[in-house]
Amino acid sequence: QVQLVESGGGLVQAGGSLRHSCTASGTIYSINTMGWYRQAPGKQREMVAVITSSGSTNYLDSVKGRFTISRDNAKNTVYLQMNSLKPEDTGVYYCKIRAAQALGPQYQYWGQGTQVTVSS
Repeated sequence: QVQLVESGGGLVQAGGSLRHSCTASGTIYSINTMGWYRQAPGKQREMVAVITSSGSTNYLDSVKGRFTISRDNAKNTVYLQMNSLKPEDTGVYYCKIRAAQALGPQYQYWGQGTQVTVSS
């Protein structure tokens, strides 16, 4: 099994910063993409940022220039640095990885989610 444990999140004023981390543990052979998603009340979950095993990144347009995703492959950890936060960034943030437990197919795994609330 693969487990994801998230940390970070919380309550912050607009313009502030937060940092998320998500660490994968268990039987892991390889991790391909790692990413962060969020879900605001009454809205669908959306991709915020993803990073491939080679370090290529992709961001939601509304967070470009404010959020930075990074990963530490030795620690099986992905980070999300969020700066210049806006009230519309409020939501539950989830990490997701695509990983294989052995040489073979990869599967998606989700973290438990952490609440981010940005007050105006």
